[in-house]
Order: sequence, then structure tokens, then C-alpha cells
Amino acid sequence: MLKSAEHNKGTEKKILSQLRKPQSFDKGFRFLVETYQERLYWHIRQLVNLHDDADEVLQNTFIKVYRGIKNFRGDAQLYTWMHRIGTNEALTFLKKKKKRATVGLDNEESGLMETLEADRYFDGDKATALLQEALEELPKKQRQVFAFRYYDELSYNEISEIVGTSVGGLKASYHHAVKKIEAYVRANID
Repeated sequence: MLKSAEHNKGTEKKILSQLRKPQSFDKGFRFLVETYQERLYWHIRQLVNLHDDADEVLQNTFIKVYRGIKNFRGDAQLYTWMHRIGTNEALTFLKKKKKRATVGLDNEESGLMETLEADRYFDGDKATALLQEALEELPKKQRQVFAFRYYDELSYNEISEIVGTSVGGLKASYHHAVKKIEAYVRANID
């Protein structure tokens, strides 16, 4: 774990060093994208569910990062800063998508599993499907905290930096989310 943290800090230093020099900015940004793209994609994918939506949000995230990187102060780790941008972009995307929806909420929810199963990147595993269904039932904050801990494997301190909530509040949200997911899975398992 220590080597990984040291490696991440070294990688981040290298990226930031390249981004600070006009002659190596493009190279630095490409390195940033290569380094963090997959991790950010899977974080965003957990929030928006669909591959195409995640790709769109990821692209918007990197556009915002590109435009704002010169203002990055280093108060948080680079990934934490980009993670927050990705989260905000995903939430904005979901709000816009909800406003554009012309079908009723019931039709949207019933079509969710069909959409997930038809998605070539979704493995169709029953347990994964039940987890996705359970996540859809959670309040937004609990779903977000669960995704940060379970999928992104972030510490409560990292999540606290991103969402601006106390560690104690995050632990409570995560605990409630886990209990609701367990109850949902028990009630819906065949």
C-alpha cells in the first residue's frame, strides 16, 4: 500500500510538472488522461449506469479538467479534484436526463434492467443485476457514498474531501445503504 501511495504521488508530481510548462502541457495532459481515464470512467459509470452516458460524462469531465487545470491549487490530490469534477458532471448529466425524459418514471425504472442486460459491457450476472437494482432504490446521497466506498474504494477522509460531509455522517450513510441493499437483495433473490 505504501509503495502504491508513493507511486501515485510520483506520478501526480510528474503530471503536474509537465502541465506547468507550456512546452510539455499537451504531453502532460495526455499522460493525465492515460493515468486516470479508466478509474474515472468506472466511478462515473457507477453513477450513470450506462456505458454511452459514462463516456459522455467522462469526456465532459476531461474538458472541464483541461480548462481548469491551471487553477488547480494542490489543496487535494489531483485524482480527488478530478473525481469531484466527474461526480458533479455525472449529477448534472442525470438532472438533465431526468428533465428530458418523456416517459414516466415507472417505465424508466422497468426499462433499466433491460437496458443494462442489453449493454455489451454489462455481464448480466444476477448478483450484479440485483445490486444495480438495489442502488437505484437508494436515496442519492447513500447511493453516492456507497459507490465511493464500494466501487472506488475511497477512504472516508477522501470521500469527505469530495462531498464536504463529515466522516461520521458518511459512515452512517454507508451503513444505511448497506442495510438497505442487503434487505433488497434478500427480498428479491430467487
